[in-house]
Amino acid sequence: MNHAPDSEPREAAAHWVEGDAAKRHGADAGPIEPVPSDALLRGRSAVHIEHNGTLYLLRATRLGKLILTK
Repeated sequence: MNHAPDSEPREAAAHWVEGDAAKRHGADAGPIEPVPSDALLRGRSAVHIEHNGTLYLLRATRLGKLILTK
């Protein structure tokens, strides 16, 4: 497993993540844009997400963490 060295500046670390994501999603995928959790939750504490026929529950905790369960 590849890890970004701790001594790299933030920009280089971001580039490393984008490069790693491109390897997983295909060379032409380009950078993966972040989606704010607010855009998914839209003021709710939980939302159902259907993925490949399976229903998941994404919920925000009182401590600001996200939990995804089947």
